[in-house]
Amino acid sequence: MPAEPANTSPLPVCVLTIFADESKDRPASPGTSLDTRIDSPGQRNYRYEKGVIHMVINAGRVRHIGLLLAVFCASTLVLGSSPGLSLGASWAYAADLGKAAPARVGLSAERLERLTPFAQRYIKEEKLAGMTLAVMRKGKIAYLEHFGMADKAAGLPMSDDTIFRIHSMTKPIASAALMMLYEEGRFELSDPLAMYIPQFAGLKVFNGVNKDGTFRLAETKRPPTIQDLMSHSAGFSYGRSTDPISQVYQTRDYKGATLSDMIDRIADVPLLYQPGERWVYSISVDIQARLVEILSGQTFDVFLKKRIFEPLGMTDTDFYVPADKTARFAAAYEFQDGKIAVADAPKQSRFLTKPTFFSGSGGLVSTTGDYLRFAQAMLNGGTLGGNRILSPKTVELMTQNHLADGVTVNLYAPTNMGFGLGVQVRTSMTKDPGTGSIGEYGWGGAASTYFWIDPQEELIGLLMTQFYPSNAYRIRNEFHTLVYQAIVE
Repeated sequence: MPAEPANTSPLPVCVLTIFADESKDRPASPGTSLDTRIDSPGQRNYRYEKGVIHMVINAGRVRHIGLLLAVFCASTLVLGSSPGLSLGASWAYAADLGKAAPARVGLSAERLERLTPFAQRYIKEEKLAGMTLAVMRKGKIAYLEHFGMADKAAGLPMSDDTIFRIHSMTKPIASAALMMLYEEGRFELSDPLAMYIPQFAGLKVFNGVNKDGTFRLAETKRPPTIQDLMSHSAGFSYGRSTDPISQVYQTRDYKGATLSDMIDRIADVPLLYQPGERWVYSISVDIQARLVEILSGQTFDVFLKKRIFEPLGMTDTDFYVPADKTARFAAAYEFQDGKIAVADAPKQSRFLTKPTFFSGSGGLVSTTGDYLRFAQAMLNGGTLGGNRILSPKTVELMTQNHLADGVTVNLYAPTNMGFGLGVQVRTSMTKDPGTGSIGEYGWGGAASTYFWIDPQEELIGLLMTQFYPSNAYRIRNEFHTLVYQAIVE
C-alpha cells in the first residue's frame, strides 16, 4: 500500500490501489475502520480523510484499466471542485456483510432511490447537517449512502467510518449482554432484582405528596423482577423527567462515579409506580449494566468489549473516542435561534475522555458499519461470521412483547407498541398504523439515530445522524415508510 501523502493542495490527493486477483483479500485502506471486502470486479471503496481520497479497486475482471484510471482522475477533479461533497453510494462494508443489487434481495432500485431526495431535502433545508442511511435485506447491503457533513466547521463529510453518539441505541446492546448471562444460568427473568442487588430490598411505591412536601408511600404488590427491569416496567423513572421520583434522582446526581455508586445513590428512592403496571422510560438499563458487572465479575465496558464487540468485529464501538479516532468524530447539532448550531463539538465533547460510569442507557459511540454488524447478528439469531453471542431462542424471547395486557410504550406520546427485553416491538398493524410487520423491533437514540429489524422481511434499517432532540422531526417514520415501499417481493 503506498504511504499516505502529505496534502498541502486545496484539491484532494488521491491514493489508488488496484489488485488484480479475484480473491477477497486486499490491502487495507489507510485509516479505514471497517474491515471491508471487495467481492465484485470494479467494486470500489472510497474513503476521504484530511484531504486525501483513498480508493481500492478490484480489477480482477476489469478489462479497460485505462478507462478505469480516467474515471478515477475525473472523480478527483469533480470531488476537488466541490469540497465536502458526498461521495455518493459507498460500498465499504463490514466483513460478512456483503453488497447486493436491490433486485436480488426483493427491493426496487427505483423505489429505494427515493431515500436519496428524502435525505437531501433535510440537508438542503438546513434541518440536519448530515446523515447516513443504510438498508440491508437477506443479509446484504442494498443501500448505503452518506449525505452532508459530519462536522460543518471542519469541512468533514459523512463517511463510512464517521463516529456517532448512539445514546439510547446502547440499550439493546446492554440487554443482549445481560441475556448472555441469562443463557449461562446466572439468573431467571422472574427473579426479584433484590436477589442480586440487595440494596433494592423493601422498596416502597410513591403514592402522592403530603402537605409538608414529604412523599406518601405504599407497599409494593410484588417486588420488581429482572423481566420488569428489562422492559421498563419495574417502577423506576429517569433522571431527566419531571415526575417527583425523577427529581429526587436529579438532586442526588444519581449517576455517580461508577455503576456501583449509582446503586448506592438511588436504592432507597421509592418506585414511581407498582411493578408491571406501567411502561416508563427509566434508568433501568444502567441498573442492568450493574447486574452484568455483578454476575460476570467484569466491569461493563470490559464485558461488552470481550463478549460482544470483539466477536462481532465492532472495532469502533466504545464508551469514548480515543485520540487516534477523534478526526472521525461527528459534531452534534441542535436548533438555536432558528438555525442549526453545534450542541456538542467533537474537540470539546465529554466523549473524548474515558468514563468511569459505563452507562448501559446511553454511553456508547459507534459507526454505521459496527451497528449494522450488531443488528445483523440479532437478525441472524445471535450470530455473525461464525461468532455466536446469543441463541436464536434467546433472541426470540427478547423480541416478544413482555408488557402486561393494556400496557404500551409511552415516550413522547402514547402508542400501542409493546416492549421486549431491551427493544420496542410492534404488536399491531392497525393500532399504530403504518407499513411494517408485526414482530419488528428496534429503538433510537437521543441524537436522532434509529434502527429497526424485521425478522419476517429479513430487513434492517439504520439511520445515523446527530441532532437533538430526537423528536424534532418525523425523520424516523419517513425513513421507515420509504424503506418498506421499496419492498416488491
